[in-house]
Amino acid sequence: MAQIKIYGVRESLNPFKQQLSDIIHAAVVEAFQFPPDKRFHRFFPMDREDFIFAHDRSDAYTIIEISMFEGRTVETKKQLIRLLFQRINDGVGITPQDLEITIFETPKHDWGIRGVPGDELALNYKVNV
Repeated sequence: MAQIKIYGVRESLNPFKQQLSDIIHAAVVEAFQFPPDKRFHRFFPMDREDFIFAHDRSDAYTIIEISMFEGRTVETKKQLIRLLFQRINDGVGITPQDLEITIFETPKHDWGIRGVPGDELALNYKVNV
């Protein structure tokens, strides 16, 4: 399971939300061996005055937060990060300087999904990759 939040300046983020979602999802499917039908993305386009960041970033500055079950290896998570930097730069032109990615892992029992704790959920994919 993974929930992904994408934050950015409204005028910079809105024109390519679907393309960015497609890029992120393809990278997650590849790196984490996720089923293609498991896409949970939320976009947070923000007014420029509400999104404060360092002067060496542009209005393309984007933050991606990934919340997921714990269990992936360090190498698998690094692979995802590398894929995201490369494909987002190639696909929508957000440079690595303007992109930050954070992965938050929690135990399955700390999630509630479809009426049960996550550790009681029958999954159709592996978490330990």
